[in-house]
Amino acid sequence: MATKRDFYEVLGVAKNADEDAIKKAYRKLAMKYHPDRNQGDGAKAAEEKFKEVKEAYEILSDGQKRAAYDQYGHAGVDPNMGGGGGGGFGGAGFADAFGDIFGDIFGGGRRGGANGGGQRVYRGADLSYSLEITLEDAARGSDTQIRIPTWESCGTCNGTGAKPGTSAKTCGHCNGSGTVHMRQGFFSIQQTCPHCHGSGKIIPDPCGACHGAGKVKKTKTLEVKIPAGINEGMRIRSTGNGEPGVNGGPPGDLYIEIHLKQHDIFERDGDDLHCTVPVALTTAALGGNIEVPTLGGKAEIELPEGTQHGKTFRLKGKGIKGLRASYPGDLYCHISVETPVKLTEYQRKLLKELDKSFRDGGDKHSPSSKSWADRVKDLFK
Repeated sequence: MATKRDFYEVLGVAKNADEDAIKKAYRKLAMKYHPDRNQGDGAKAAEEKFKEVKEAYEILSDGQKRAAYDQYGHAGVDPNMGGGGGGGFGGAGFADAFGDIFGDIFGGGRRGGANGGGQRVYRGADLSYSLEITLEDAARGSDTQIRIPTWESCGTCNGTGAKPGTSAKTCGHCNGSGTVHMRQGFFSIQQTCPHCHGSGKIIPDPCGACHGAGKVKKTKTLEVKIPAGINEGMRIRSTGNGEPGVNGGPPGDLYIEIHLKQHDIFERDGDDLHCTVPVALTTAALGGNIEVPTLGGKAEIELPEGTQHGKTFRLKGKGIKGLRASYPGDLYCHISVETPVKLTEYQRKLLKELDKSFRDGGDKHSPSSKSWADRVKDLFK
């Protein structure tokens, strides 16, 4: 019987690879060796490779199976290693040699106690907070405050969870260990006690203020430093400000997700900024200097004579210096030529005279219109 290759070697990843790296490696290899993509002489070999890759991914993508594999190798995850007593890996010999696999490996985070027992500790859940900031704050960075939920020890029961004058009792189902064991063949499966939920204690008369939790929900103010250059959808991690752990476990983290408020003038595209600049018809025709806004103040653009609607001018370095950028982006000013409205009779007369002079001058005043008209004629020939 052929010896199985190391699962990490099969996927081509390091033993400390994270979930994303393992998933990425699997997708690449699965696509390479998929039977639908391998026909002919190499089909059989590709199929075997595909099965090998699939098996490796099924083990390494499962946290519990991976833990067993890391400690015991293929024996820790081989379903065929069971069976009735006797020699080899069967019966109690396997359990004695490799320990209480499901309890010690998969139960993770147990606290000490007799025979390895004791209450299990759990890390608190992570929390998410949505924070809306201005474009200016995102560009320059700022400090702000947010109010988040938190837990404090209950003042009524002093954190015991029991009604004043009473006390918690040791759970009779797990004898205070917080875990119960079930036997399946040679495996000893350790689970969280369903009666005390891992605490090892039962509260017959819960505190009315905290309903037996021993803690009450409050709010607290948290200082948040927003780094310069942060962008839409990025997250700031605040360590230890998530939900508290269970049975003395560490708290989770708080992830602050950034959202940008809509700006009156600018639109952000990565590290670049865009804005639309309205320009009078006469200014576009005659040319001249116009002022445009930037996040750092004002700047000037020199419009050449005959500037057309939609013309874009680039102001280098007037954008935003991104979080990981070496230099700031650019500002793109898009010209919007305005057509005059609410004309007086005198203004109408002047425009009509101007229009007549344009027509008398031929096509040289409107090259785009002439080109477009020629294309239309060619379309209907």
